[in-house]
Amino acid sequence: MSDEAKRMAASAAVELVQDGMRLGIGTGSTADHFIHLLAQRVNAGMSISGVATSEHSAELCHRLGITLTSLDETPNLDLAVDGADEFDGALNLIKGGGGALLREKIVAGAAARFVVIADASKQVAVLGAFPLPIEIIPMARQPLSLRLADLGAAVTLRRTAGGEPFRSDENHWILDCAFGPSIMDPPSLAQTLSSLPGVVEHGLFCGMTERIFLGSGDQVTVIADGSISD
Repeated sequence: MSDEAKRMAASAAVELVQDGMRLGIGTGSTADHFIHLLAQRVNAGMSISGVATSEHSAELCHRLGITLTSLDETPNLDLAVDGADEFDGALNLIKGGGGALLREKIVAGAAARFVVIADASKQVAVLGAFPLPIEIIPMARQPLSLRLADLGAAVTLRRTAGGEPFRSDENHWILDCAFGPSIMDPPSLAQTLSSLPGVVEHGLFCGMTERIFLGSGDQVTVIADGSISD
């Protein structure tokens, strides 16, 4: 899907931002568009403060002049905007392809409203074609890999280009778990994963998303509560 579709989705979301807001600022290629568009508003005089979900996004915000805060200083956010790797018709998400799922979920959970920006390639009937990232404590890798295989996943430890285990911004490892697509009941799987010792967080975001701005062709579709509008 074209980069323009991502930019269009980001442009629709930035219209929600009002002067004085406390924002959660996401991570990924679509979120990068949102950050650039937000910076244009800030440079034109809008006052906002943001909590970034990754070191990458924080660096981009600093470079573009967007004021950042922390959840220690600003524990309640008005709005969080982020991308997704997959979403289904119930607005369940898979996130974490960039490795920021833990911070992304914490920030989304701190926001009164959480909206997602995506292109049409991220829309699926059933989640699971995109490997589900699970952030783990390193010592738990082997028992968790066996348990996840029992749940039907093909499990891969995420590695850097140099072959070392990838480490998240919080210094954890990530297991990428290919389920299918066959995640028929995302909330149930999310509950199961959260109960496994050694799991820090997983990339299933269930019951958190208010709406999705979906860029496709020359328009943006808004998906909310199972309904669709242009």
